[in-house]
Amino acid sequence: MIYSLIDCKKAFIESLNHSRKTEDPYPLWQIDNVFPTEAVNELLDIKTKLTTMEYSLGRREENNDKRGYFDVDRRKHVPACDTISNLFQDADTVHAIEEKFGIDLAGTYLRIEFSQDSDGFWLEPHTDLGVKKFTMLLGLSNDEEAPTWGSSIYRDKDTFHHNTPYESNRAFVFVPSDNTWHGFNARTINGVRKGLIINYVTEEWRARHELSFPDDPIQE
Repeated sequence: MIYSLIDCKKAFIESLNHSRKTEDPYPLWQIDNVFPTEAVNELLDIKTKLTTMEYSLGRREENNDKRGYFDVDRRKHVPACDTISNLFQDADTVHAIEEKFGIDLAGTYLRIEFSQDSDGFWLEPHTDLGVKKFTMLLGLSNDEEAPTWGSSIYRDKDTFHHNTPYESNRAFVFVPSDNTWHGFNARTINGVRKGLIINYVTEEWRARHELSFPDDPIQE
């Protein structure tokens, strides 16, 4: 690994400072160049077996037994996962996020999912409101058709607004509320749509095995 936690922190905070915010249909931030290029390349090289997913319900939880996380075990064995997890656990990073998005993350826990979506994937509109206090959707793939793989944004549960412009190392951030409707409307995926779903969740999150630091909540 030729980059450090300090390199990642510098890149991330700079990306926050240059983020772009839109208000329609709800506050949504686009953040580019989130990690050093070397970190993105290592994340893309993570060796995971792509299993057959069920896409009948349009909910990620229908594949809970096949999903992957930057959990305690993966952090031990994959340096890139450990570095990125420590980046989002770091006090400076947390403070920058709290300042940028006007939120208080004290007492929450870091959860990072490594998503791999293939053809047939779709997600019904949902808001993330509840135990998730922060959501970042970060694209990793650089396939030729990847620009068409952006998340879908909705004005309400039934009204499509737009698909976000997908690019490797680009993220979209929102603070979950009752109108942060998002999902993925069905379209062709020729390849594997890889990404990170980064959340801070409350103590009520029951699947503790998914957390990066299950015994270490974010401090005041």
